Amino acid sequence: MGTERITSFTRDGLVFDVRDAGPVDGTPVLLLHGFPQDCHCWDAVSPLLHARGYRTVAPDQRGYSPGARPRPRWAYRCSELAEDVVELIEVAGLGPVHLVGHDWGAVVAWESAARRPDLLRSLTALSVPHPAAFVKAMFTSSQARRSRYMFFFQLPWLPERQLTSGKSWERSLRSAGLSSAAAARDAMRTRDRDAAHGALSWYRAMVFSSPRALRAMITVPTLYVWSDGDTAIGPQGAALTPRFVAGPYTFEVLEGVSHWIPDEAPEQLDVLLARHFDAVGPTGPGWTADDRRCLARSSA
Repeated sequence: MGTERITSFTRDGLVFDVRDAGPVDGTPVLLLHGFPQDCHCWDAVSPLLHARGYRTVAPDQRGYSPGARPRPRWAYRCSELAEDVVELIEVAGLGPVHLVGHDWGAVVAWESAARRPDLLRSLTALSVPHPAAFVKAMFTSSQARRSRYMFFFQLPWLPERQLTSGKSWERSLRSAGLSSAAAARDAMRTRDRDAAHGALSWYRAMVFSSPRALRAMITVPTLYVWSDGDTAIGPQGAALTPRFVAGPYTFEVLEGVSHWIPDEAPEQLDVLLARHFDAVGPTGPGWTADDRRCLARSSA
């Protein structure tokens, strides 16, 4: 299936929608959205990667795809979210991929990289630091204050009411830095109560996280991008993240950019991604012997 367009994939009876675009024979870049967005958060980034010859694959993740909304909150624990990613890569024959995640998508990307580094050429995390660094920052900095909305999301029904409120939720997204158009787009999709419940379940499943998994070291080439206008994620987690990356590591700060990096700074992100992907090169851990032989033939 590596040369086919993917429109969906199935795991454990759940059906996930996928947007697959760009050169079909290009090196795949797997894009993971965060809360409360879906694959459309990459709309400004994907065409830039396509112009560089990359193929982009962006799934609507668990809770966001209408066919993948289990009810129990334990079904949204991070191990399950990461296994969804692994299944997509393996079933679609995509690997190894450049894995890029924003917000909660970054959390899933960190976990996926720890679990299956063999499926990745590289990892890029946007906004959210390594999970262990984030937890430590919660106890040693202002991060707990920045993350107080997470405690509100643990409550029954009230968070769903906020997310389905339409204009009120849209205003909240704008106040966090989203443009009016992007806020309207994302608020519209959570007006559906099932969609809101699925999105909130990621937060409610945090209690099922494995402490051991949180501390897992990352060995693949890693780029972490943080923006200094982010009201949700402070600098302390970024400062602690290198402790948990054993492979090549690059840290970049986007100045004057809010939390919503793919929407707000697609051109800057494109440059950083291209530099990161190029640095991995044909000798990177994701390249197989067949890849190198193919490159040698094309260069001859």
